[in-house]
Amino acid sequence: MKKLAKIHLFIAAFVAVITISACTKLKNTPYTAIISTEFNPTKSDLAALVGAGYSQWRFVLLDWNGLWRAQEVTGDQLVIPKRPWGWFDDGVYQRLHKHTWTTDDDVVNQTWSRTYAGITNCNRIIYQIESGLIPITEGKDATLAELKVLRASYYAILCDFYGNVPIVTKFDLPSGFLPEQSTRLEVYNFIVKELTDNIPLLSAENNTETYGKFNKWAAFTLLAKMYLNAGIYTGTTKWTECIAACDSVINSNAGYILEPAQKNVFVTENQNSKEIIFAIPMDEDYTNNWNAFDLHMQTLQQENQATYNLKNTPWGGICAIPQFISTYDESDARYQNNWIKGQQYTSAGQMLYVAQGDFTGQPLAFVNELPGLEKGESVHGFRLGKFEIKKGATNRLSNDYPVFRYADVLMMKAESLLRNGQADAAATIVTQVRQRNFTSDPAKAVVTGAELQLGSSYAYGLKDAVNNQYTTEGGADIQYGRFLDELGWEFDQEGHRRTDMIRFGAFTTKSWLSHAATNNINRTLFPIPRTEIQKNGNLKQNQGY
Repeated sequence: MKKLAKIHLFIAAFVAVITISACTKLKNTPYTAIISTEFNPTKSDLAALVGAGYSQWRFVLLDWNGLWRAQEVTGDQLVIPKRPWGWFDDGVYQRLHKHTWTTDDDVVNQTWSRTYAGITNCNRIIYQIESGLIPITEGKDATLAELKVLRASYYAILCDFYGNVPIVTKFDLPSGFLPEQSTRLEVYNFIVKELTDNIPLLSAENNTETYGKFNKWAAFTLLAKMYLNAGIYTGTTKWTECIAACDSVINSNAGYILEPAQKNVFVTENQNSKEIIFAIPMDEDYTNNWNAFDLHMQTLQQENQATYNLKNTPWGGICAIPQFISTYDESDARYQNNWIKGQQYTSAGQMLYVAQGDFTGQPLAFVNELPGLEKGESVHGFRLGKFEIKKGATNRLSNDYPVFRYADVLMMKAESLLRNGQADAAATIVTQVRQRNFTSDPAKAVVTGAELQLGSSYAYGLKDAVNNQYTTEGGADIQYGRFLDELGWEFDQEGHRRTDMIRFGAFTTKSWLSHAATNNINRTLFPIPRTEIQKNGNLKQNQGY
């Protein structure tokens, strides 16, 4: 069981009650009347109250058509092709792949509304503390600092996704209030200031009490991410500042390490991983909305229900883009462990056979082939397997989701060193990250500074047999493309790819599968949802929409 997942679910309901009045001491007793004078919060009460601000992170990242899907399906690693049994859904997944999304598409609307819901949760709790509705005497400053950093994490999503968004920090707003829009630079500066002002007040502990929360080191990791992408967000790079933020974590003596095997970070019972810096706690028994964490349902074939003895039949959709898979060294443990490939079997070892589509009756064997976005049969495409799929799982996985991990800190520092002209120092770090993935042939783990300055090995170009569209672009012209490859191999399936591709200039300039390069810089931002523009005359649409 993941205790924090249970707490977050309970507290989300609890704090909704205290918005009406004040609150009372947490007990296993239902309260209909809540009196602030009777509330004397303990340290554990404070942790639970703050937990209500975290619960929205799961909805933002993992719920249907949320941030994870937008980050991955718009990039060059994953695709949701049309299948004989479905996955067209009014063409939404095709628009994501082709970069033709609209102001009405679900990922545009959901990411906005869910993220602002998280901000509202934080603003509400901050207001309740500052106004005395939650009468904290001990630990007040630290609690407020944590909530402000958490709020900044939601704004970091908006900064990356939409750029120009309103900054709202108040909860007690007048009826009919319409916020003013801020520029992306203003949003970036707000986030950095919130982090740098509040990091000194955060806990330096890395233990069960700070797990799944923003301690000092999780906040430094978020700050490093802001600096890493500062050139995109503001036009001014911050490589030296990114290195300093990473070093704060690396030199923290807080116990963060690279796990001996990357897979340790993604197993079902991963809450004790020493590589995880900030995670979303998950538990199939408590995170009980239908799409809480269902990547296995989205990717496995229906027949795979018998492989894992799943309680629900999977839907057979998302898979790897073959061009990306072809970039791997097949001796890389990440190639071996993160993708479900080849012949599929029942849990008892019996061969599985295709039950529908053009390959009906043939062995169910996943191949690294996909004719195009508009035609994907049962056998086409390697399936997502980075997160362990527990035998007997429900439609929700119980693996905690690592938003930040130590490998991320190391690779951010390495990229900043590389871009700062210190290629050999960067290569030493990249080699460190690679070593656990080539234990049978350690020489393959070694990468040099000269190699990191080469282009990408990705064979970019259209590879769409359905429409008979083929082009050859390659990746040799991507500056530091080899480093982009390294990011792809280390962080596949973790919701990083869109942001990384934008930073390396490949997101709009390259073609893959059925996605033709748009060369449209406007597509590096999503549009403000049309419904939000209609509601608030202060909002101006992003350029190009």
